[in-house]
Amino acid sequence: MEFVTESRFTSEFFAGNRQRLRELFTGTAPIVITANGLLQKGGDNTFAFAQDANFWYLTGIDEPDVILVMDRDKEYLIVPELSQVQRTFDGAIVDEALSRRSGIDKVYSDKAGWEQLAGRLKKVKHAATVAPAPGYIDDLGFYTNPARARLVQRMKTENEAVELLDLAPHLSRLRMIKQPEELAAIQAAIDITNQTLKEILAARKLAGYGHEYEVEAELTRGFRRRASDHAFTPIVASGERACTIHYLANNGSLAADELLLLDVGAEVEHYAADLARTVAVSTPTRRQQTIYEAVADVQAFAIDLLKPGTLLKEYEASVEHYMGEKLRELGLIKTISHENVRHYFPHATSHFLGLNVHDVGDYNRPLEPDVVLTVEPGIYIPEEAIGVRIEDDILITPQGNKILSNSPLRKLSS
Repeated sequence: MEFVTESRFTSEFFAGNRQRLRELFTGTAPIVITANGLLQKGGDNTFAFAQDANFWYLTGIDEPDVILVMDRDKEYLIVPELSQVQRTFDGAIVDEALSRRSGIDKVYSDKAGWEQLAGRLKKVKHAATVAPAPGYIDDLGFYTNPARARLVQRMKTENEAVELLDLAPHLSRLRMIKQPEELAAIQAAIDITNQTLKEILAARKLAGYGHEYEVEAELTRGFRRRASDHAFTPIVASGERACTIHYLANNGSLAADELLLLDVGAEVEHYAADLARTVAVSTPTRRQQTIYEAVADVQAFAIDLLKPGTLLKEYEASVEHYMGEKLRELGLIKTISHENVRHYFPHATSHFLGLNVHDVGDYNRPLEPDVVLTVEPGIYIPEEAIGVRIEDDILITPQGNKILSNSPLRKLSS
């Protein structure tokens, strides 16, 4: 399998990330990190492969089950043994392509690579990896990719006494600060998202949609014809369905007197955009317009707080209180309290953005230049069948911040 050569990410980018990780992780323990594995969809069919973001950040490789080893001044890749069926139907892994992409010269077969790694593991007290998540995350209701757990099990088989150090905090800190190539990819994803939204949400187009899935189909077409794809499953929700924060069915019918909420983002070279726009299917009512203006006002307040040194915990508390004032003005609550505000605004205002749409980062660390995060306040009133969310992507700059996703679409009616 050959890699696309037009990538803005060179082998020097990935080599630089590995070097920064070495500098941040000052220990002498070998570093061992795995790619994700394929997940069964049904029968002999798999879900589309999605690479582990940390592994891609260090290698640029989009193959499953490859292992990266960084041991003092040595680094090498271990590639899985593929069956004849895999080679015939999915193609072979080309070692030279892995080296060109990652900048790592040594690529070993599974047997040869594990012989070398096992010999090292038997001699050390510690090894560093990214700790596996639980097999099932109760709060979110989904299973996790088992590749990290499988790697840990295999390392423990070689030396059951080896202590594993978690690299996740180090990688989160590195990935939190975006490099120029990353900012360019994020901006490209945002531009594609904005262009597509402008195209599909024009008043003449809106009048022709009968169902949410028609809007989703046009969104997909717009992304694909711009050589992109969805960074996450899009949310296309009208009326009361917009009050389900992660509504994904996208199959309801559109009514002229309802609002339509889209929470969508294109992906460019693994980097995500994440925008939410709420529009009126026809002419908005005064109540809908008032609620929209309240959300827009809260978003402007939140954006104004973002600058180097901002602590997100304090920022979220300030936004929550300001939202409380707006909810009281709207007659939705009488007193401002956490419980009252969260009844109508049940999610955080901001999250980091990058290789994952909800990217890693340290929420207890003051913001620094070149951090990218979203700002997405919302008001959800199921009893009025109104859900409004406005989301933009923000870059922290030395002077304050810059809205990367500003567009004429940041209004209720087109």
